[in-house]
Amino acid sequence: MKKLPLHIKIIIGLVLGIVWAFISSYLGWNQFTIDWIDPFGTIFIRILKAIAVPLVLLSIISGVSSLTDINKLGKLGLKSIVFYILSTVIAVGFGLTLVNLIQPGKFVNEEQRVKNRIKYELWVSENPDVPRPKDNRSFLQDEKYSELVNSAVNEEVMDSLKSAVKTKNAKVEQLAETAEESAGQSPLKFFVDMVPENIFGAFSSNSNMLQVIFFALFFGITLAMLPNSKVQGVLDFVNGANEAILKMVDIIMKAAPFFVFALLAGVIAKMADTPAEVLQIFKGLGSYSLTLLFGLLFMIFVFYPLIITMFIKKLSYKEFLKRISPAQFLAFSTSSSAATLPVTMECVEENMGVSRKISSFVLPIGATVNMDGTSMYQAVAVVFLAQLHMVDLTLGQQLTIVLTATLASIGSAAVPSAGLVMMIIVLNSVGLNPAWVAIIFPVDRILDMFRTVVNVTGDATVSTLIAQSEGELNVPKDVPANK
Repeated sequence: MKKLPLHIKIIIGLVLGIVWAFISSYLGWNQFTIDWIDPFGTIFIRILKAIAVPLVLLSIISGVSSLTDINKLGKLGLKSIVFYILSTVIAVGFGLTLVNLIQPGKFVNEEQRVKNRIKYELWVSENPDVPRPKDNRSFLQDEKYSELVNSAVNEEVMDSLKSAVKTKNAKVEQLAETAEESAGQSPLKFFVDMVPENIFGAFSSNSNMLQVIFFALFFGITLAMLPNSKVQGVLDFVNGANEAILKMVDIIMKAAPFFVFALLAGVIAKMADTPAEVLQIFKGLGSYSLTLLFGLLFMIFVFYPLIITMFIKKLSYKEFLKRISPAQFLAFSTSSSAATLPVTMECVEENMGVSRKISSFVLPIGATVNMDGTSMYQAVAVVFLAQLHMVDLTLGQQLTIVLTATLASIGSAAVPSAGLVMMIIVLNSVGLNPAWVAIIFPVDRILDMFRTVVNVTGDATVSTLIAQSEGELNVPKDVPANK
């Protein structure tokens, strides 16, 4: 067991966690799992998040302060942003293509979709500020639907997906308020939020990672501009502390398989009380879940490896996935790019051969602003919800989704419940009911795990490509078994 590579150990932990969750739910031990096993998973995420902020701070300061040419920093930053935006646009575009071809919303019973459309039209009529449907249809005025119109006012929006709709209204309202607040802000609000009022306050929250990055860049540039004789003590402290943080990552990862077991067992135990209920949730939203899952898996196993093998001949398809797999499996189990960041940096530096100068700058930015999986999810979910309510979105509206989802992926880092909040903003941008986010709540957690794998793989891909373009890539011949 000790000789097994880390990624194999993590896979074993994942599988055993899922098996345990189903056994415990079958035997009625869910509460035991939630009370006595799940907390270890929470502890693991907390440790990783605690390390993430000082790691970002110290690694950026260390990398930037070592630059002899400060002008190179601006070039590197511009290249990073362009690469990340390009990958996000591709992810959203592929998601939209997929959802339009498969049309998962049309797999639901036709009569139910008609009822949904009537409910949507009633909602539009009650909200005069909402743009009218652009498909020039009116089910409210059509006599053949008169009975359904009369009953629609008192009916549930989704009888066939009751488990999806029965979500706390307070949560939807809270998300809607946050989305409205975000949408009504100045276009430059993103840049204002990037500058911290109190840097120690920024250190205390992972949601303020952009502020940490801003301070680290500013501090690192200042150190680079000063003579070494004056700042050598600071540089020695930063570099030494950075090495200590990286050693902490090594220590934590030795126990990762056990923590991953606890995480997966807890996630499934919280979803439903029995295995049948878990399966029922996925059956109700199966067409949507499978469509999104196909798109996410395409990005992980086709798009990113293809890009890497095209531009970096030393890395084969199999080698790329093998070398980044520890970060991928950890991303899957934690559902957090920030929590996975320490391991992503370790994989990219030691397994892929990216220099610390590049990884310490590009990866923290990517973990904050690059959300390929989240952006694809927003595009697929919005079009699915429109199909579910028989609303035909025009090409212009779908291009609006591309633009909104891309911008949302950059600005979502400082917003609580980022994915769902940005989903509401995207729904609003094309005139759809923001309360529809409640429909996809039941499967959101498990799909979020796959979205995070896409995000982390995208970060690793972009950092490797940038390192190659800057001459800062030295791919090692092999990866140690314990990595």
